[in-house]
Amino acid sequence: MEEPYRIKINGGVLSPGELKYICEAAESLGLDAISFGSRQDIIFPEQIDESKFDQFSKIQFIKPKRDGIQNIASSYVSAEILPSTSWLTSDRYLYILEQFKHKLKLRVNITDPRQRLVPLFTGNVNFIASDHEDYWYLYVRLPGWKKTLMYPALIYSWDMDKIEIAIENILQEEPETIETVFDLVSDAVDTNNRTVDKPLEVPFYPFPYYEGMNRIGTDRYWLGLYWRNNRYDLKFLKAMCELCSENKIGKISITPWKSFIVKGIPLKAKLQWEKFLGKFGINVRHSMLEMNWHLPVNDREALNLKKYLVTNFDQNDISTYGLTFGITSYESDTYNFTSIVIEKNKQPDIIGDFKIRDTYNLLYAKNFDPNTQQYIMHVQDVDKVELPGLLMELSQLYFEQLGTEREEEEVSVIKKERSEEEVYQCSECLTVYNEVYGDVTQDIAPNTPFEKLEDTYECSLCEAPKSSFEKKVLVK
Repeated sequence: MEEPYRIKINGGVLSPGELKYICEAAESLGLDAISFGSRQDIIFPEQIDESKFDQFSKIQFIKPKRDGIQNIASSYVSAEILPSTSWLTSDRYLYILEQFKHKLKLRVNITDPRQRLVPLFTGNVNFIASDHEDYWYLYVRLPGWKKTLMYPALIYSWDMDKIEIAIENILQEEPETIETVFDLVSDAVDTNNRTVDKPLEVPFYPFPYYEGMNRIGTDRYWLGLYWRNNRYDLKFLKAMCELCSENKIGKISITPWKSFIVKGIPLKAKLQWEKFLGKFGINVRHSMLEMNWHLPVNDREALNLKKYLVTNFDQNDISTYGLTFGITSYESDTYNFTSIVIEKNKQPDIIGDFKIRDTYNLLYAKNFDPNTQQYIMHVQDVDKVELPGLLMELSQLYFEQLGTEREEEEVSVIKKERSEEEVYQCSECLTVYNEVYGDVTQDIAPNTPFEKLEDTYECSLCEAPKSSFEKKVLVK
């Protein structure tokens, strides 16, 4: 299959005006839909006439393998709506992304370790926010490297672009160690590095539900939209961009899961948006069973396999809460970033009309956390009909291991400190209310006891009522 044309979207964030312009360009090129990529870029899913590109001066059409140009992935999309590092606001992301004006030769990730929507380590150059304001861990995996390695210094926000350029410039020297990269970059540019004072901690959060209308604070909403076939209708997108402009919404964010999110919908416009979605017949009630999958773009065989597996999960009433699944093949050159990977094997070369069934391998990330970057082979060379049962087996293993790990961690901590803390946890989505911190999203001050909250209090993430919260004791 010929590689599709893509449009580079810096950090996966663009204005309604920019998206509308791209939609109009796609229409002029004979398309009725666009798709999204795992690098938060926009993909033209069908062949288009290259001779017409000059008509659209604001768009750079690229084919990554041919043109050697890469996109920046960022977790801007999760700011304000998912757990986040306190200093890393939406505005801070935009200021940082604005630095990167050159044509990137390497994949760059700019992410918050406290969110789960955007993978941390799928780039060649991965900036991950630290607890120190405006300082970032840097994890590097250059082409040809088998592992992602930590750069031995924290990077200042306003040095990120020049350090990435310096890393690009030393590629021809083929550095083999992170120490060599550090020395060469330090020789090439002056930086405001800071000493790494503690290892990167990536807390484990279950994979979030990212669809539908959800509350932010007291007066705004965010809307996640997902199409299972990854073909987003241009007429709908153009009308949505106009509605965004009418509501003074400045940005639209693409996720790596081939969906997008609109943040900042005013409370007074909620009904208007719901009517708009109804007018276009948009479904915002997909099951989590469907939404936690990463598939190759325009791969009908992978999409059919996903449908087959999801149907089996649904029929057997299997929970996959917190897990993510990816379908890949032996020829894929992308990094895995899901909890469980279904890998299609290469068929042997056959002479004559003899047919061989496809076979698959199943891998899972250590502790089912893809951020460990370590994958364990579960089974090899199994038939398609065996996959549902094996995936259910892995899902069960995940929940058993999750409980065991937590108990072991609690026991070991009890021995060390024996301190306890009472919190209240939403039974629907597991969000925690801790009176020490209050709830900034709903203007509830720190040190506000749960009993003092109004009866109208709702979960800040899923809007479950106060009665859905249960008292828990955290051992520290």
